[in-house]
Amino acid sequence: MPSTYACLYYHIIFSTKDRLPWIERDLIERLHAYIGGCLNALGSIPIAVGGVSDHVHVLVRSDPTQNISSLMRSVKRESSCWMKENKQDGLFSWQEGYGAFSVSPNTVEDVRNYILNQEEHHRNRSFEEEFQSILRKAGVSSSNIS
Repeated sequence: MPSTYACLYYHIIFSTKDRLPWIERDLIERLHAYIGGCLNALGSIPIAVGGVSDHVHVLVRSDPTQNISSLMRSVKRESSCWMKENKQDGLFSWQEGYGAFSVSPNTVEDVRNYILNQEEHHRNRSFEEEFQSILRKAGVSSSNIS
């Protein structure tokens, strides 16, 4: 087989510093679109970007040559600058780190719908509860979450 074939989907979650509700309602859609544009510019295909005032979920199809940590470093840096320029008070920062989980192609649509319905989902569940549940389902130890 002389070629490389890959289909890599990732569900990535990252939060605002100290999980403060810094993503204002009037900026949320524009921020999500900006993050999608950043992913596109970096050679990834954004499938869905969603979230609420204190965190963002991304479903992305990534090129096999792409390093997730480099991708996230760039996305968080660029979107942080964008937020500081567009927020009235200019205060914004992302929390260090992120969660990245592989997604099977046959569950992409379910994950996409989950991400696009974050506001409704968080009427009943906090970010911490949601993230702990995702970590458990992925088999990741969550003892160091703060």
